[in-house]
Amino acid sequence: MIAREVLAVRERLGFEHIELTCLPAQYHYRPDRIAPEIDKAVEKARSEGYRNIFIGYADCGTGGALDRVCEKHGVERIAGPHCFAFYQGLTAFEKVMEEDMLSFYMTDFLCRHFDAFFMRPLALDRHPELIQDFFGNYEKVVYLAQTDDPELEKVARSAARLLGLEYERRFTGYGDLADAMEQAARAFGSDHKKASIG
Repeated sequence: MIAREVLAVRERLGFEHIELTCLPAQYHYRPDRIAPEIDKAVEKARSEGYRNIFIGYADCGTGGALDRVCEKHGVERIAGPHCFAFYQGLTAFEKVMEEDMLSFYMTDFLCRHFDAFFMRPLALDRHPELIQDFFGNYEKVVYLAQTDDPELEKVARSAARLLGLEYERRFTGYGDLADAMEQAARAFGSDHKKASIG
């Protein structure tokens, strides 16, 4: 779910020596699959000669299972509970966490794939009466914008209207993602045998 952002940060920082291996974004529907699949991906990368690996996931609902995989392999991951936190910056997220408890977060990725990730899987396109069941406890949509893209903002605003929620846009840029990648890439140095898995 952050591949485009990782590539954008990589280009901005001039870290072409960092390679990206992606796992399916759909694993966010099944966070129990993230840690086992990361385990396999790290083992595969090691077998291919990659020595320095950085995991492009926060905990993402794994309940600490991802941290156990990281510890097993001696690799680091992006700090934080999920991308909504690291995009805002963990310090900023901690300040708004409680007041955002009833907020439905959207990112650039989720705006680009709103139909594929929400409308069709939840059958909202066929059964709009389910909107209240799924989103009735939320109060607002908070669009955490990584870029200034009017088309993506239109999607976020439309989603808020569709869901019957208030709307707020926060420009976050890449938040802590850029710092995490910069620290990892500098630790890797100029060694080309490395991978970022996200």
